[in-house]
Amino acid sequence: MVVGVLTLEFFLEYSHSLKEKRRFINSFTDRVKHRYNVSISEIDFQDSWQRTILAIAMVNSQERVVQQTLNRILEEARVVSGALLSGHQITFY
Repeated sequence: MVVGVLTLEFFLEYSHSLKEKRRFINSFTDRVKHRYNVSISEIDFQDSWQRTILAIAMVNSQERVVQQTLNRILEEARVVSGALLSGHQITFY
């Protein structure tokens, strides 16, 4: 069994409130959850309205499948509108 975790750090340049930040997070997380069947949660900067760190976890019996899925999510994160991807990390357990 392989567990993969993708951590994404976003800078929300045009967000001026926590409400606007939540709108971005909910939209992104809903899309990723439904498209890739992964778990996702905000893990840092909950009180900051222009920064967030999201963690995405996936479990599978094959590391290749986990790697490919997390890489596809990373590519989506790089081009998502409304936010700038300022950092990422993929870890396997």
